[in-house]
Amino acid sequence: MKKKAWEMAYELYTTAKPVLLEEEEQGWESLKAIASFYDNMLRMEWHSNVPGSGAPEQLMIAAVQALENRGYTVEKAYELIERGMKVYEEGNAVELQKITAELRHEFLNAKKNPDSPYWEYTYYENFDQYEKSVSFPEAIEVDTQSEKFKDQIKAGWMSQLIGAAMGTMVEGYTTENLQEAFGDVKDYLRQPNTYNDDITFEIAFLDAFKEMGYQVTSKDIALSWIGLIPAGWSAEELALRNIRAGMMPPDSATFNNPFNEWIGAQMRGGICGMVAPGNPKLAAHLAWKDGQVSHINNGILGEVFNAVMTSLAFVESDVKEIVKSAISMIPSDSEYYSVVKFAYDSCLKHPKWQDAHEECREKYKQYNWIHAYPNACCEIIALMYGGGDYEKTLNIITMCGVDADCNAGMIMPILGIQKGMSIIPERLISPAFDKLVTYMRAYEEVKLSELVDDTVKYINKAKTRRI
Repeated sequence: MKKKAWEMAYELYTTAKPVLLEEEEQGWESLKAIASFYDNMLRMEWHSNVPGSGAPEQLMIAAVQALENRGYTVEKAYELIERGMKVYEEGNAVELQKITAELRHEFLNAKKNPDSPYWEYTYYENFDQYEKSVSFPEAIEVDTQSEKFKDQIKAGWMSQLIGAAMGTMVEGYTTENLQEAFGDVKDYLRQPNTYNDDITFEIAFLDAFKEMGYQVTSKDIALSWIGLIPAGWSAEELALRNIRAGMMPPDSATFNNPFNEWIGAQMRGGICGMVAPGNPKLAAHLAWKDGQVSHINNGILGEVFNAVMTSLAFVESDVKEIVKSAISMIPSDSEYYSVVKFAYDSCLKHPKWQDAHEECREKYKQYNWIHAYPNACCEIIALMYGGGDYEKTLNIITMCGVDADCNAGMIMPILGIQKGMSIIPERLISPAFDKLVTYMRAYEEVKLSELVDDTVKYINKAKTRRI
C-alpha cells in the first residue's frame, strides 16, 4: 500500500541527520539570486527593449491599453502608472513591487464598459460556437508521403525562418521611421539568425502533436509549454505563470491576462495549417485548441485565420483567393472579421499598398503594435499587393513595421508551401538556417532537416491513427 503524504514527510524529517554548514553552504545566496531575478523581470514589464530590434515597450501601460481595447475600465490605473513610472526611474524596487501588485489587482477587477464598441460584436467562447457560425469548404486530400509534400513543408519552415529573421531586425517601428533609418528594406540588414520566440510555441505544439496527433488537447499543449518553454512575453508569459500555478486551458488564458487578444496566438497558427494540409476545418480546430492556452475570442480567431490560410496554401495557387477564403471562415459578427474585412476592402480600394496601410493604421491606432488587429491588416496588405511574388511580399510585410517578425513568419510560408523551395531566392537562404537555436528545454538546437522530417513523420502518423 502506498504511503500517505504525512508518512513521507515524517520519514524525511525523522531520518534527517544534523550537519553544520559553512556560511557559503547555507543557501542564502540563492534567495538573493531569486530576488534579483524577480526585480529584473518586473523592471522589464515597466520598460524594456525588444530583443533583435531594440524597439521600446512599456508592458504595464500596454496592459491598461489592452483592457480598454477589450471593453473594460481600469479605474485606478492611471494614478498607479504615474506612481509606478516615478519609482521605476528612481530605481526603487520595493515600491515598484507594491505598485505593480496594486495595478494587477486593478486588472483583475476591471469593470465592463457598456459603452465600448467591443461589446457590439459576438464574443466567441468555444470552437462549437465558432464552427456553427461559418461554412468550411470540403477537405482536399494531399499526398503527405510524396516528395512534393516534403518540399512544401521544407519551404514552409524555411520561409518562416526567413520572414522571422527579416522581421526581427525591424519590428516595433513605423513604416516612415524604417524608411528614414534604412530605406526600402529588401535584404537582411545584418547577418540573420534563428533567434525568435515565436517559433518556440510552434515547436511545443509539434511536440504535443507527435504523441496525440489530431486528438491533441489544449491541456496537452499547455503541458508541452510548461515543460519546454521557460519564459514568454505578454499573453504567453502570463499563461505560463497560470499553468505553473495549476490552471489549465481555458483558465490559463483568462485569469488576469490583459494581453489575450494580442498577436501571440495569431503568430503561431502556421503549424496548425501545416499539419492539416488542404483541410481548413481541421486546421481551425487545432488552432482553437492551441489558441485557448493563452488567448480568447478575437485572439484565437487570429490564430484560426493564419491556420486556415496555411492549410489552403497546399491546394490553392492563387494567394488572393486564399485571403478571401480565409476571411469567409471568420464569423461575420465578430470584431476580428470587421478588422480583416476592413483591411481587405482597403486593398481593393487603393492602387498602392502604402495607402491601404495608412488607412488601416489610422483606423486601429488605439491598439498596441503587438495587438492582433494592426498586424492582421499588414498580413492581408502584403499578401494582396505582393500577389504571390516572394520578394515583393517580403518587402511589403517588412516595411509595414509593427510586429514584423510574427507577420512575415506567418505569411511567407504560405508562398513557400504553394510553390515549394523553388520560389525562394537563393540569396535569402542563410547557412544559419541549417540549425535552429532556441531557448527551449530539450530543443536547444534543432536541425532544419530533422524538423522537416519530423513534421512529415508526425503528420503521417496522425493520419494513420485517425483512420
